Amino acid sequence: MSATRQIDRGGPDRPLDTDVNGVGPVPADQVQRSRSSRPVWDEEPTPVGKGLKGLALVVICAAVVVPLYTIVLTSFSTQASITRAGGLVLVPGELTLDAYRQVLSGGVVTRAVLVSVGITTVGTAVSMVVSVLGAYGLSRTGSYGHRVILFALLITMFFGAGMIPTYLLVSSLGLIDSYWSLILPTAVSAFNILILRGFFMGIDGSLIDSARIDGAGDWRILAQIVLPMSKAVTAVIALFYAVGYWNAFFQATLYINDSTKQPLQVVLRSFVLQGVDVPGSVDVGSGQVASLAVQMAVVVIAIVPVLMVYPWVQRHFASGVMIGAVKG
Repeated sequence: MSATRQIDRGGPDRPLDTDVNGVGPVPADQVQRSRSSRPVWDEEPTPVGKGLKGLALVVICAAVVVPLYTIVLTSFSTQASITRAGGLVLVPGELTLDAYRQVLSGGVVTRAVLVSVGITTVGTAVSMVVSVLGAYGLSRTGSYGHRVILFALLITMFFGAGMIPTYLLVSSLGLIDSYWSLILPTAVSAFNILILRGFFMGIDGSLIDSARIDGAGDWRILAQIVLPMSKAVTAVIALFYAVGYWNAFFQATLYINDSTKQPLQVVLRSFVLQGVDVPGSVDVGSGQVASLAVQMAVVVIAIVPVLMVYPWVQRHFASGVMIGAVKG
């Protein structure tokens, strides 16, 4: 056996740069060939690589934190501070809560927040029930119509009916100006069902077989065995659905004509992009409250719920997605 192959298969007691008998140096070209045969992810990063990774992380964090910091600070700033900054405020100056008083006193934003919270809560619950049941059924390879349903589900990931047929369907069902028009058309995500299905298929089949021998049915197996073992992936999928419902505004612009039923994102779009003034007890035009501060206050109110929920799910995020994807 050649010296190079012995180097590749050498044990922990013999250094990599010794010959077959453990004494004497090995030529440098053989050591270089042995090290180059390792996968890239097994190589020790160089100081330059570590520095570039650190710099990239700093740039990415700054790109996320600085705009958020600017929005929050501007929402608490006075008209004078915004005027001195020429727009968005980067350096703290005079701070005030007038913008939030303006936003919350009119009732429009408060009502829109309640509408968005209700749609997000009900929509996430409906989506999770449908997705979990569909994924569990598709994970049982012997279930009736398994292949046909799975193939039909995959087709929806690449082809869609389009906006006009969807609107006609919603209108024919009498869902115009109904909150259900914001939930039912987007209640099911084929991607999320496939992630759940992949995780469910990775659960040890002996556990399910043992439960069946003990007389448990599919509903009991799902509730007492499958779901308790799938907390990570279900938490991540629930976060996906909740964020999607909370941030959705396009469906509301299509299906909701009643202004009292509009969710927060539609109101936010009206205030920030279209420049509509927020009604309230404090007059924006009087100079006491800057219109830019009011707009940024609405943005802050829109992103705070997501920032509050995400830390509780973050620890499950990577493991839930990766396990469901790899085992699928």
